[in-house]
Amino acid sequence: PQTEAPQTEAQQTEAPQETAPETEAPSYSSTGNQVVNFATQFVGNPYVWGGTSLTNGADCSGFTQSVFANFGISIPRTAAAQASSGTPVSLSDIQAGDLLFYSNGSGISHVAMYIGGGQVVHASSSTTGIIVSNMNYRTPVCARSFL
Repeated sequence: PQTEAPQTEAQQTEAPQETAPETEAPSYSSTGNQVVNFATQFVGNPYVWGGTSLTNGADCSGFTQSVFANFGISIPRTAAAQASSGTPVSLSDIQAGDLLFYSNGSGISHVAMYIGGGQVVHASSSTTGIIVSNMNYRTPVCARSFL
């Protein structure tokens, strides 16, 4: 029994050395995935006009603002203001965590967060609440990155 203990200890000390090279610095995509994983946990919660609470209710821009605030990223309050800040991203180059903006014909009227796979998470309406939709459920007019 006494000879087994050192073997066990040796195996334990080897494990961190084996896994250490796999550790990578956070990248844009991993941050985007973290933001998306955080945002999607609120699916099913209510839409409230003017709201910024991820649990008790948010509107589209309150939802995106509050999600980013959790990561220490400050973005404007309204969809139109969000659409004119951040870094412009081509709709063909969007990545998880980027914001997509939709127009009602007279200006930016809605914002959603791209989660990958052609889908967005957004505070949709008072009827549906926070949901996941196809990104083209309406035609996005622009995209911005805040990551």
